[in-house]
Amino acid sequence: MTRLRRLGTAVGAAVATAYGGSILLSPPVSVSDGGSHLAAVREKIHDPFAAVPSREVQRSALIGAGATSPLDVLVIGGGATGSGVALDAVTRGLRVGLVEREDFSSGTSSRSTKLIHGGVRYLEKAVFKLDYGQLKLVFHALEERKQVIDNAPHLCQALPCMTPCFDWFEVLYYWIGLKMYDLVAGARLLHLSRYYSAKESVELFPTLAKEGNGRSLRGTVVYYDGQMNDARLNVGLACTAALAGAAVLNHAEVVSLLKDDAGERIIGARIRDNLTGKEFDTYAKVIVNAAGPFCDSVRKMADKSARDLISPSSGVHIILPDYYSPEGMGLIVPKTKDGRVVFMLPWLGRTVAGTTDSNTSITFLPEPHEDEIQFILDAISDYLNVKVRRTDVLSAWSGIRPLAMDPSAKNTESISRDHVVFEDHPGLVTITGGKWTTYRSMAEDAVNAAIKSGKLTATNGCVTNNLRIVGGEGWDPASFTILSQQYVRMKVTYKGKVVPGVMDTAAAKHLSHAYGTLAERVAAIAQNENLGKRLAHGYPFLEAEVAYCARHEYCESAIDFISRRSRLAFLDTDAAGRALPRVIQILGAEHKWDKTRQKQELQKAKEFLETFKSSKNAQFHDGKHN
Repeated sequence: MTRLRRLGTAVGAAVATAYGGSILLSPPVSVSDGGSHLAAVREKIHDPFAAVPSREVQRSALIGAGATSPLDVLVIGGGATGSGVALDAVTRGLRVGLVEREDFSSGTSSRSTKLIHGGVRYLEKAVFKLDYGQLKLVFHALEERKQVIDNAPHLCQALPCMTPCFDWFEVLYYWIGLKMYDLVAGARLLHLSRYYSAKESVELFPTLAKEGNGRSLRGTVVYYDGQMNDARLNVGLACTAALAGAAVLNHAEVVSLLKDDAGERIIGARIRDNLTGKEFDTYAKVIVNAAGPFCDSVRKMADKSARDLISPSSGVHIILPDYYSPEGMGLIVPKTKDGRVVFMLPWLGRTVAGTTDSNTSITFLPEPHEDEIQFILDAISDYLNVKVRRTDVLSAWSGIRPLAMDPSAKNTESISRDHVVFEDHPGLVTITGGKWTTYRSMAEDAVNAAIKSGKLTATNGCVTNNLRIVGGEGWDPASFTILSQQYVRMKVTYKGKVVPGVMDTAAAKHLSHAYGTLAERVAAIAQNENLGKRLAHGYPFLEAEVAYCARHEYCESAIDFISRRSRLAFLDTDAAGRALPRVIQILGAEHKWDKTRQKQELQKAKEFLETFKSSKNAQFHDGKHN
């Protein structure tokens, strides 16, 4: 017990030396009573003066995990699942490391529909196919939906979604179906679904078409699901794990796995720091493979003959101007002409529409195909009175869903939307499949499997079902008013003069929702360091955020900032391109980049933005949507 307390103190020292020195990673404070332990973890995460250990400290902690003092768990992959695994494991008192080849949320986790949902479609299948497995999926997802929203209230909220009905049978069908959705949610219900007449519906959603395919709108059924800022939630999970004592390192790639002398068990990994090019070994009792679409390539490092389990599916989304959908009301088309589901949702001041579901190959930077963008435009144009134009597409991106085949299945047809956890090589636990909504319980299952595999001794059980991420504790929707009243945005003019600017409602709300209770830290930088200018016209992102994210959120490149710390690349590719020079200038000052590195950053970021097919950077024959 005394030894555990001493180890916990070491983490405090790691935080205290966040910008210098080298210190070995240790598990968090451990107390025999589970409630006391949770209180200690919360105190550490939500300490208003806490700072994540610097990247150098985290790297030293991983290097220090040698053969004689291995980590309990090393996680490969910094997406939602991997970051969730790191947070779950470290809050159970285990010594934890995490490495991510690119950046936290750089893959599938930043390219979602932004919904935290139970799965209306799965409920429909459960009812009509009498499929208990699908019903269990919905029960579980609805349970997790509420927990995700509660654990990150600044980044998640309930969103009403409107289902248009063009005959009375549809009204009855969707009303009954969505009442069943309410019923299954039970105590975790967000709000009750209800029917609106055609007149009420058009008042709520002015761009909704009153006629469609020769039929008149009979009304809509509105139900509630959750919505999130996916990449910022993912970054928040990684930073929360770091504050709790995990050594998390982005831009660190696993190049090979280490085996014991008998060549039977995985005991660590050879890691390359992609920022310096230097390689090092990190040892761990168990490795958790949470590499998403790339988990098969990790498995093949252990066993070249391992059978592929990932069936990759492409999901494309597009961003349209805000006038396509009203603020605070989404639209769901449950069945398009070819039987697919299409959403159109307000998101961060714009409209996100999607998605597609088609076979694809696994690549680092997937790009949307023009026919997929046209499919989404076609699908929503049937339900809107707005002229839907390809030239309105501000950004378009593709994400790869890692649909998983059960390794114990005898045929390849058993592709699941649920997650699978298995250990097909001793010491290597793989978790894949599933969806954003259930990341927390997926992580719990993976850590349980890791504890079993490595015979690890946790100080307590899983506590993440009741653990707010950094910035979430004490946050209130009205928190932004403090920023507006107490801070100004000091801006440097083109002539070098410093002038004060108002911390307007749009900027204050944005900071409050993006950073939660830590928003005042960002506002203080805007005020005290003269970094109060907006980065792009028409968007609330401030220069101060670049400096803050470089210091406190492991933002190591221009791409990290424009796509995952802020969401500018996803919201407006052209605006992100215009913001790049200033973003690179501030990051260069924070990270002491020379001119060569700054040029490289600009080139890489421009190439990255070219994979987002907005109307400005895509070649297309407009045809129908001109």
